[in-house]
Amino acid sequence: MGCCFSKRRKAAQGGQQQQQQAAGADGEPAAGEEKAPQYSWEQRAKIDPKDYTFSGLKDETVGRLPGKVAGQQFIIQDCENCSIYIFDHSATITVDDCVNCQIFLGPIKGSVFFRDCKDCKCIVACQQFRTRDCRKLEVFLCCATQPIIESSTGMKFGCFQYYYPELALQFKDAGLSIFNNTWSNIHDFTPVSGENNWGLLPENAVVQDYVPLPSSEELKAVRISTDAMRSIIPITRGRRQKSSEESCLACLIDEMTGKGFQLVQTKEVPMKAEDAQRVFRQCASEFIPLLEKGPVVALEFNGDGAVEACQSTVNDVFNGTKVFVSESKASASQDVDNFYNFAEMQMGM
Repeated sequence: MGCCFSKRRKAAQGGQQQQQQAAGADGEPAAGEEKAPQYSWEQRAKIDPKDYTFSGLKDETVGRLPGKVAGQQFIIQDCENCSIYIFDHSATITVDDCVNCQIFLGPIKGSVFFRDCKDCKCIVACQQFRTRDCRKLEVFLCCATQPIIESSTGMKFGCFQYYYPELALQFKDAGLSIFNNTWSNIHDFTPVSGENNWGLLPENAVVQDYVPLPSSEELKAVRISTDAMRSIIPITRGRRQKSSEESCLACLIDEMTGKGFQLVQTKEVPMKAEDAQRVFRQCASEFIPLLEKGPVVALEFNGDGAVEACQSTVNDVFNGTKVFVSESKASASQDVDNFYNFAEMQMGM
């Protein structure tokens, strides 16, 4: 049977040669013959892994402009004394064995994983953040889920602050909300008794002092601002000690921060009627009809007089619009706890 199979295979090959000869010079099928079907995966542009990799670089400034990564995976490895900028959204990014580098990573739909890196300064926006076997990383972070460090020491974290015109759309393309940022809620998988493997960067830390603007002519075309007031991500205090015992749950930013109140945390989550009953209590009936229109965005402000100032600002700015604001200083703390406990449960599901 093996001999018979070989003969049939040769005949088929001969038939293919005859068909190719019968076809025109441009590869079109001969008259009366059907054209071979074209499949979508055959028509996709070929991806060169080299376009999505920085490897083995030393003392260089490199990057990718907006639109050049377009949701693909990216790899950064074995780089030393480099400035690396990914001004686009991506699927996932791994950063391995990098030393003394400054790194900007635009919105990442999935995870970013730093392994065996040391003495690096980074700006990162992602769904998941994780490090393993790293030392002395300083990171301005926007992370939708709880950041995780493992076998890592000397880690410092601050709130993401950055702007360029394409960044807002890149967050949308990556499926990230600018209001879901747990940058300071770090989980250490390998804590050491009596030591702390991580801490927070100074509240007045200047991003540009850690990750300078790119120096190459190509990357200078990106119109960057590190001014905290222009940041795509609201600048929050995170887990730093609050300056007052009074907090307030509200839904506005500029009016409150302009009056000297501090934004502690933000969240964007969908809610059901039963959730609203639990969170908004006696005010729930006013908001339940609105829940089908979109997610709820909540902000916690802190400072003496925050409740009264929130109520006043809402009345002035959102007159006629349904906005929930804590009714009193006595109920505000419970409002904050109710909403953020609910939000954390939702995001953990």
